[in-house]
Amino acid sequence: MDNKDKHIVWYADLDKLDKKDPFVKKWWLEQVLSRGTMKDIGKLDFKNIHDLLPSLNLPKNVKSLWEDYFSKKK
Repeated sequence: MDNKDKHIVWYADLDKLDKKDPFVKKWWLEQVLSRGTMKDIGKLDFKNIHDLLPSLNLPKNVKSLWEDYFSKKK
């Protein structure tokens, strides 16, 4: 995540965020899954999405889509 991703979160200075902080990582996943393009989502670690999905604060339809995706991958 860096300032080239401003289309996802225009209100934050992404270069100043601690990308190793678990809170920031979770927040970034929520932002990309809610506002990102398919290209943005394709850059994410899907295992990380799977592991954090229960705790992610996402719109109901987005969370449901990912729950369905991972249930079919089993």
